[in-house]
Amino acid sequence: MHNETTAPAGIRLRPAGASDQPAIKQLIRDAQLNPMGLAWRRFTLAVDPAGAMIGCVQYKPHRDGSCELASLVVVRAWQRRGVAAALVHHIQQQPGPPLWLMCGRPLAPFYRQFGFLLVDDPAGMPPYFRRIQRLVGLFSRRAEHGSPLAIMHWPGPTSLPAT
Repeated sequence: MHNETTAPAGIRLRPAGASDQPAIKQLIRDAQLNPMGLAWRRFTLAVDPAGAMIGCVQYKPHRDGSCELASLVVVRAWQRRGVAAALVHHIQQQPGPPLWLMCGRPLAPFYRQFGFLLVDDPAGMPPYFRRIQRLVGLFSRRAEHGSPLAIMHWPGPTSLPAT
């Protein structure tokens, strides 16, 4: 599933190994992301020239057949340097668009630059994402502000913006 890839500024992307699981879990917790369903086999890591993990992303298949870009994290010192973009592009090269993701609404513009489209209508979502949206709606009584969750869809390479 993963090939070793070179990212910006001497950063390497590599598949995670079993020994990376504790560091992945810690990075996800530090970023206050959902720590459930973290399987090292589905992760790609970004590592600095010394080999230290500076970011990760998960390609997560769901039982309903949908695939998710999940658990994208880059440590603060390496943010805004193209590491996250390299991880997103890597996941977009995995088999089988469409690709889905969930993020806080303020992050939606970041993902739009990679061709992800906001999906507000539950009828247009796979069952897994409909369930998540419904749960968030039950716990979020801020209807006047809309849902704090953005569910986004990448239909494939044709959706990438022109450069």
